[in-house]
Amino acid sequence: MTSTTHPHLLALETFLTSHPEIKYTPPSDPCFTDLSKIFVRKSPPETPLAIVHPQTPSAVTSLIKHAKETFTPFTIRSGGHNLEGRAISKDALCIDLRSLNTVVVSPDRKTATVGGGILQSGLGARLWEHGLATATGAIPDVGYAGWAMYGGYGPFSSHWGLGVDQIVGARVVDGQGEIIDADEELLSGIRGAGGVFGVVVELDVRVYPLTGFLAGPILFDSSDIEKAFVTFNTAYNDLAATDPLPGQLTLQRLVFNAPTGLLFGVSFVWSGSSTELEEGQAWIQKIASLCPVILNAVIPTTIPEWSAANGNLPKALFGRSRTHNLSTISDKMARVIGRNLALMPADPGAMFSIHQLRGDSPSAGPGSQEERNANVFVTREPHYMLEILGFASTMDILPASTDWAENMAREIEAAEPESVLPTVYLSLWDSGTAGGVEEVLDRVYGEKEEVVRALKRRVDPEGLFRLAVPVVE
Repeated sequence: MTSTTHPHLLALETFLTSHPEIKYTPPSDPCFTDLSKIFVRKSPPETPLAIVHPQTPSAVTSLIKHAKETFTPFTIRSGGHNLEGRAISKDALCIDLRSLNTVVVSPDRKTATVGGGILQSGLGARLWEHGLATATGAIPDVGYAGWAMYGGYGPFSSHWGLGVDQIVGARVVDGQGEIIDADEELLSGIRGAGGVFGVVVELDVRVYPLTGFLAGPILFDSSDIEKAFVTFNTAYNDLAATDPLPGQLTLQRLVFNAPTGLLFGVSFVWSGSSTELEEGQAWIQKIASLCPVILNAVIPTTIPEWSAANGNLPKALFGRSRTHNLSTISDKMARVIGRNLALMPADPGAMFSIHQLRGDSPSAGPGSQEERNANVFVTREPHYMLEILGFASTMDILPASTDWAENMAREIEAAEPESVLPTVYLSLWDSGTAGGVEEVLDRVYGEKEEVVRALKRRVDPEGLFRLAVPVVE
């Protein structure tokens, strides 16, 4: 323990003397600075009050009760990839959930109960041991629960749907510091609004057999990045119209800075049975034929191997992201996007990608009234979700990267306003550009805005979880 004059830290250290099940990293610890780092850095960096590491769900209840009794502000962290940097807040206690990383597969092998702090890599590896998988993201050190609860686009969206639609149950530490099983109303809010209602310490999620897995990048000739993007987009639209992509195949378009310069390609993922691998191999060739190829690295692999290969992204960057949901990407829109891609700053932090929620995805379409009421994630029509990442590895590059992302988002919106959906993806949207809480909730939840507000009033009337994303008043 350390000596300090900060009243909240004094109270915390006194509390922890009787709670050895909670590990503690005080500001004086040599590891404190590294453990305070998250994906989106701030300048100057915000310093939390302290970092605590509960080892069990019951330890989380003790921490929440302590925070409530002492009026100590707190944040929740798992992977720390929330793109507004909200996992760390100045003088707030950081509750790091990454020790809550259990995975228990149900006897019928249709669901698994997973800890609220598990990372994508850990979940994928544990399920792979059982011959199973679920919808996850591609980046290994992203926290699974936050990714899934706020939407969860990823490499299995076409086959199994979005992460949010895999959630069938949850255990939550509520505003009284008690663990409760989420009822249907609370569960509907967790599916889309995540941690604003409490600390989710366990999720029950759907799992699927996976015995045939092909994954890897296909990179295209990017000497003229605008031409490459437009050429691929036209060919892709033609292919989708004449030879619809199978559900097992999910593609993510990517543009990034490599040592050789800007590269455009797709991340190819085929998830199915071992008997379907021949069909998957045929689709590799179909996608590779859409544009001149410089590298085709799609191979039969495993979830752990594939996840490890995706772990070479920058770990901490400055900046903000932008996003749009587009109903279509026409030739005109592709030219606008391509022209802006050619202007991308030459820094590893500047990136661009496109996820697609196809019409054949289990997550697309209006569904039944019961299904629509079962969650607050409202963007269900087929669409493209754009990641415009105006990040930079150093502060001197930041203005150029930020300006690039802002200009690109603005030009996309102006090019074809009729193609831009009114809703946005919270996990990538810079809500600081909105005109307050009202606009944030309207743009994210649309017709479900009042549902989110009413549920917040019911389960967190005192605003204990006020530092969660998004702010709900």
